[in-house]
Amino acid sequence: MACIDIDSLSQFECDAKQGRADALYNLGLAYSTGQGVDVDYIAAHKWFNLAAMKGSEVAKTWRAQISREMNSNQIAEAQRLAREWLSFIR
Repeated sequence: MACIDIDSLSQFECDAKQGRADALYNLGLAYSTGQGVDVDYIAAHKWFNLAAMKGSEVAKTWRAQISREMNSNQIAEAQRLAREWLSFIR
């Protein structure tokens, strides 16, 4: 797996605002593995969820995997953050 650095994260964030599924997925990957950021399953779930909504099958797999490590309150928070992000971008 390639290492994700700060510059890459900034580019992924810019690309995510354009609705690019690969950028959304890469942000989820960064937060789920702690590459360039602290591990944060809530943030990772949010990004994987957004990527999955854009059709990323691999994001669906990762989302399901980290969901097994989260409780229902954490998943609900991740879903809330995804909805909030969508309303901000539109």
